[in-house]
Amino acid sequence: MAAPRSCALWSYARAMRSYRFPGLRSSWPGGLLSARLLSQEKRAPETHFGFETVSEEEKGSKVYQVFESVAKKYDVMNDMMSLGIHRVWKDLLLRKMHPLPGTQLLDVAGGTGDIAFRFLNYVQAQHQGKQKRKLRAQQNLSWEEIAKKYQDEEDSLGGSRVMVCDINREMLKIGKQKAFDRGYKAGLAWVLGDAEELPFDDDKFDVYTIAFGIRNVTHIDQALQEAHRVLKPGGRFLCLEFSQVNNPLISRLYDLYSFQVIPVLGEVVAGDWKSYQYLVESIRKFPSQEEFKEMIEDAGFQKVTYESLTSGIVAIHSGFKL
Repeated sequence: MAAPRSCALWSYARAMRSYRFPGLRSSWPGGLLSARLLSQEKRAPETHFGFETVSEEEKGSKVYQVFESVAKKYDVMNDMMSLGIHRVWKDLLLRKMHPLPGTQLLDVAGGTGDIAFRFLNYVQAQHQGKQKRKLRAQQNLSWEEIAKKYQDEEDSLGGSRVMVCDINREMLKIGKQKAFDRGYKAGLAWVLGDAEELPFDDDKFDVYTIAFGIRNVTHIDQALQEAHRVLKPGGRFLCLEFSQVNNPLISRLYDLYSFQVIPVLGEVVAGDWKSYQYLVESIRKFPSQEEFKEMIEDAGFQKVTYESLTSGIVAIHSGFKL
């Protein structure tokens, strides 16, 4: 007699499993599986933070904390880590840009002002040279007329302007203080902004630069598209960034120095091992020269080229909005 009763209970259970009460989700295993799949679909997209896998949202927060932590020692550490060579790389970036008086530059991730200050020095020298050549051509002018022309020259930059845009308040704070200490006032502005969503109108700048910043962006493709958007037709994109070493021997020495020395320097000088460990790891995760060139082209830039410096430790990529 027990067997028929067991069968009846089993049939009842099967019937109840297929029945859905209005407004209630099934609590049977099938419902749990569906919920699990739905949860997986909603999981936040992942990316890398150095060698660590994190959510995209988490990376943005972590990168912000890194540069907030290193801001005060950022320039000192750059000199120590690169043995001062970063200054040469940045000078080469300006020579490649060769800005003329009147150039409107947007320097993204330029918080401490290294590129901006070089730009202002460069265009000022260009403008002053142009004025001297003009005066030499006018040999018949009196000393009074020459002095008056210099006095009437209100803009020593010839209309050039640089906008420094950075997402990190501490980096901007350091840059503004450096500008004040060095006497930079004219032609320089600072704005808090995200490389992936720039707070500027379309077709606004002649040149866009980003030096040692784009590898820290969560969505590099989006940052490149924004660079293309804010440049005027004919505008130029220039990126100075760590890249892939093309000499096997130098590559081994570079890895040894990067992983064994730089984090130690970070701890000793800046009191921050982890931030400099991340910076070293982020370099290894950045695309190669050719891969990054293709990404720039995919963003709409044309005539994209690159130049490797110091055996490929860094590279300067260039592209035009045509």
